[in-house]
Amino acid sequence: MHPIKSFNVSPRLPVEIEPLDELAGNLWWTWEPDARKLFRDLDPALWDRTNHNPIRMLQLCKQARLLEVAADDDYLRGMKNVYSKFKAYMTRKETYRRSRQNSICIAYFSAEFGFHESVPNYSGGLGILSGDHCKSASDLDLDFHAVTLLYRHGYFKQQINKEGWQEAVSLNQNFHHLPVQEVRHGDQPVTITVDILDRKVTAKVWELQIGRIKLLLLDTDIQQNSPEDRLITEQLYGGDFEMRIRQEILLGVGGVRALHALGIKPDVYHMNEGHSAFLSIERIRQYIQGDRLNYYTALQVVASSNIFTTHTPVPAGNDAFSREIMGRYFGKYPRDLGITFDELFSLGQPIVNQDNSFSMTILALRTSRQANGVSKLHGEVSRGLWRDVWSGVPEPEVPITSITNGVHTKTWTAPEFHRMYEKYLGPDWEEHLTDGEYWRRVIDIPDDVLWNTHHLLKVRLIEFLRERIRVQRARIGESPEQLRKVNTLLDPEVLTIGFARRFATYKRGSLLFSNKERLLKLIQNRERPVQFIFAGKAHPKDEPGKALIQEVYRASRDAGLEHGLLFVEDYDTYIGRRLYQGVDVWLNNPLRPLEASGTSGMKLPPNGGLNFSVLDGWWCEGYNGKNGWPIGPEIQGGSVQFQTEVDTDSLFNILENQIVPLYYAKPDGRLPLAWIQLMRESIRSVTPVFNTHRMVKEYNERLYEPAAISFRTLSANGFKAAIELADWKHKTRTDWGQIRIQDVDVSPPDSTKLFVGEKLTVSASVFLGPVDPSHVRVQAYVGTTDNSTLHNPYAVDLPRFEKKGDPGWFRFSGDIVTSDSGSYGFNLRVIPTHPHLIQDHELRLITWA
Repeated sequence: MHPIKSFNVSPRLPVEIEPLDELAGNLWWTWEPDARKLFRDLDPALWDRTNHNPIRMLQLCKQARLLEVAADDDYLRGMKNVYSKFKAYMTRKETYRRSRQNSICIAYFSAEFGFHESVPNYSGGLGILSGDHCKSASDLDLDFHAVTLLYRHGYFKQQINKEGWQEAVSLNQNFHHLPVQEVRHGDQPVTITVDILDRKVTAKVWELQIGRIKLLLLDTDIQQNSPEDRLITEQLYGGDFEMRIRQEILLGVGGVRALHALGIKPDVYHMNEGHSAFLSIERIRQYIQGDRLNYYTALQVVASSNIFTTHTPVPAGNDAFSREIMGRYFGKYPRDLGITFDELFSLGQPIVNQDNSFSMTILALRTSRQANGVSKLHGEVSRGLWRDVWSGVPEPEVPITSITNGVHTKTWTAPEFHRMYEKYLGPDWEEHLTDGEYWRRVIDIPDDVLWNTHHLLKVRLIEFLRERIRVQRARIGESPEQLRKVNTLLDPEVLTIGFARRFATYKRGSLLFSNKERLLKLIQNRERPVQFIFAGKAHPKDEPGKALIQEVYRASRDAGLEHGLLFVEDYDTYIGRRLYQGVDVWLNNPLRPLEASGTSGMKLPPNGGLNFSVLDGWWCEGYNGKNGWPIGPEIQGGSVQFQTEVDTDSLFNILENQIVPLYYAKPDGRLPLAWIQLMRESIRSVTPVFNTHRMVKEYNERLYEPAAISFRTLSANGFKAAIELADWKHKTRTDWGQIRIQDVDVSPPDSTKLFVGEKLTVSASVFLGPVDPSHVRVQAYVGTTDNSTLHNPYAVDLPRFEKKGDPGWFRFSGDIVTSDSGSYGFNLRVIPTHPHLIQDHELRLITWA
């Protein structure tokens, strides 16, 4: 038997509806309601069977069926309108990018991207955020190039067995059913190679069109590779540490090479989490080999243009590799970089210590001059978590800022709310997405319109869930009686609370079951009942997480709870959209402060939903006292058990005494007027702030543009500024140990008699030795004091200086202006400065008086 080659032939569409092919090939349709309707209207049942995949659907539609649709004038008219809207979107000239002075090229790396259930290349929140980031980058018309791996089996399909235990079912994606295209040079597919151990591994490059931008995907499942290496892109987050480092080498090193192979020259490289941090090492290598820079000069150039976003508030959640593994995979790199292995290994450590592991987060922090957490609280937590990377620097000055996450509003907002906003806010509401004043117009939406629109979505959600549960129970062989019971599950007139997310233990998915007696009373209350819907996956290796799912599932089958408590399996973007659009309240109860941001709760307000959450992540900023509810106070220094007890009590108290009574209070007998006011306030206060348009603009203006300017400055004139900066840093580190501060004086001498608005003049003698005084900043470090510690400290420069008689000595002075009454203290310090420094503490050098 001779081997055969397979190929696919797709039926050609009738000329009248050829635009469907183009629309199906660009994920713009995933956030355009009329485009989604266009595909669904071809055949609603087939649309559901293909997991809402328009490419697969068009492949399966029979010619006669398509011709029948094509003959429908209404359908053709709708298609032409959608296609015209798509063309206008793609060719629009007046965009955010064109309003900026400098156009910059951005490369964005993430291990996962979640755009839609038909492209299952994501596991959870990180991927959904990456996908929403791309959609807003497209809407804003940024010059944006995303990079990831193309996983043959995606993440996994979740099934719950009779015992309530999660089973992971492998996906097997046929790339001919996905909107991905091979990237080709002429008639040859583009490939890149990376070194993994002692062999060359080849990856094919695919591309996915997301509106105006593209995502590059690397795929090792090709004939040139050994069976072992073909598995590198088999599954997202699969395998052991060996597989993880191979995936991260391919993502970081291979991703940079893919951009290079396509002639894309980014000004900025954004690492979304640490999975792609090896890109820094590859970029340094390219500057050394291609531009003949030395290692330290190349590091300045690379770090100036790198941006790192951390999402994980606990050290254990960050990837780290042993010295032995790093030695095997990167043992040859030091030769290419002109450094020792110890120097390379130290890039992934807070301090040089051969016993420590190599942290991908620390590698990203050490090779980026811009870093951020994903909420204000997470920024604070991250500065504390990673302060050792800037040893000796006060924690508030650790250079990790924050940009709070958002969601792509149009993707997650129900079409019915789209139409409502068009009618009552204006047809251009999408153009005012970040305009808080514009969103005050929600007051013009009539009470009955807002309530009935939300109620319609709730009815649709319950019908959807019943069908899902019916299929789930039939699969595990339940009796006809149990299948009939599905028809009585949930009631659209009942207060409905949703909880859906990754089942990690810190998210406390079973907190509600800590007091089953009170839960039972809520569900079984005849006059004011409550019903709960749960969904979520645990990592296949997370046994405690799977045990939490089992606890929830078993409770949902309990005779006293089953009519008001549901667990729906295989949580994905489709189930997510139904839940965000249909539930009344979103429950979120992580252990504070372990939720870096969270984004699921942001998807409720545009659909009229309310949040009930621990004040963690984004909700610390989103909650304003009248747009939802907080769970529990923060307990300083208390045990986890005590915090859990307090939160459980708070959760039930607020449900019983505030949420439930308010929902069922209908003064006119029809509408819960006070609840509707909360819905309006939730829409008004959350929607214009917690969206990815605001988020991406913030990244662009606060991080991308400054990084691009620094990169271009350091790269200009044969890297002249970068060479200068590297040499200055080396000399400064050599000379810094000589610096000392003496003879600190204040004026007036009796500083206890100052009044608000008066100034305290501080002066000190500073020995700089060979260090140029223009390359230091002498500062007073000021704060309120209890005689032993400075609180809320801030730095005040002492800008005036004069040379003293002895060589190397200078007298510095400056003024501390008082703005508030109280007891204050200060200390003096010296830090280095240079015109091309990006961070105040870039050298980690600081001398205190």
